[in-house]
Amino acid sequence: MGNKVNPVGMRLQVNRTWDSRWYADTKDYGDLLLEDLKIKDFIKKEASRPASAA
Repeated sequence: MGNKVNPVGMRLQVNRTWDSRWYADTKDYGDLLLEDLKIKDFIKKEASRPASAA
């Protein structure tokens, strides 16, 4: 049996950077973090709603 390795994680240092980046100035970090959490909660709430019959 072989070990399964994620190809992105394995080659990350060699030829790739992270797929996503998130930068914020120190003074804006808290506000942007709260905004991200609100967006995430909204998406979770909307995704869990049953689809309405059209």
